[in-house]
Amino acid sequence: MKETLVRRQEDRTREACLVRPGTSEDDTVRDAFVNATPGATFFHLSSWRNLVASTYGHEPKELLAFEGDELVGVLPMMLVRSLGGRRNLLSMPYAVYGGPVGRTPAVERALLERAKSLAEELRVGHLELRYFDAPDNDLPESDLYCTFVRDLPETPEEVLERMPKKARAECRKARERYGLEMTQGPWYVDDLSRLFLRNKHQLGSPALPIAHFRGILEQMEDRVSVHLVRHERKPVAAVMGFHFQDTLIAYYAGTEPGADRAVKASNFMYLALQEWAVEQGFRRFDFCRSRRDSGAFSFKKHQGFEEHPLHYRFHLVRNRTLPAFTPSNPRTRFLRKTWAKTPQWFARFGSDRLSRYLP
Repeated sequence: MKETLVRRQEDRTREACLVRPGTSEDDTVRDAFVNATPGATFFHLSSWRNLVASTYGHEPKELLAFEGDELVGVLPMMLVRSLGGRRNLLSMPYAVYGGPVGRTPAVERALLERAKSLAEELRVGHLELRYFDAPDNDLPESDLYCTFVRDLPETPEEVLERMPKKARAECRKARERYGLEMTQGPWYVDDLSRLFLRNKHQLGSPALPIAHFRGILEQMEDRVSVHLVRHERKPVAAVMGFHFQDTLIAYYAGTEPGADRAVKASNFMYLALQEWAVEQGFRRFDFCRSRRDSGAFSFKKHQGFEEHPLHYRFHLVRNRTLPAFTPSNPRTRFLRKTWAKTPQWFARFGSDRLSRYLP
């Protein structure tokens, strides 16, 4: 009887909930809702939509849910084109998190149902929703990725103390023996882009254009920090972090090839970044997404973080199977090896053009 009453109440909520397309005129109330709502993410903000639209030309298709005049739910989405030419709906491009966020589960289901209807109307290949937690739906799921989030300690000194013994020793070596130092400023964005490209090139994957990183600063500089690590005045690593609610998200990073082995650059960078986050008053540190089979996944475990499985759900329309064009697919191995052997200038040139189709 109790389950029946709850179901009826949710049905009434969906009926009272108006779901409509969002516009730029909704941005102020939409961002206020996102900033105040548990389960919302940095990528639900209108500034991320603006970045993606201006840099890559993808078309916003966001949905907003209202009860009367009150905003009660947001689903950020964009219409993107794949390498094969087929269009897909994605929440959200170039983001690790997305999906509907609402005041109640019933609101989120209303947003999902409207998104599925929109996908059918547009005859896209598929609708992809990048959930953080497992949602209450039975859509097919990819379990390729995990994220790593944990609470920060009360003091900067405790960051090092609670690291695993081996990682702690490597961080001390980086700071005391190699004398690594970290500094902060938006002007280091070009160093970050250069190092990010070099790492992606080594892995056999296209990077992102410099316009992407500069666009982030233009759209949301007050929510972004860029840190640079130096060894003997030479840049060896850089990281861009996003500030959302009480969390610092370590999102984009790059290291000079060989710097991790030679001077433990990444070990030091993430230690120092967490210490900085504590000093700034952040309560949580988001080490962000990694593939289960990747070196980055192993590194984060080595640093003492526990993985949290991400739940990427798909509503298939014209496509009949889940996307398989990923670095984990053995069929892409030849492409990755070939890309890694190309000259650096070609990798930059190709990345600038291919990144639009790899959101």
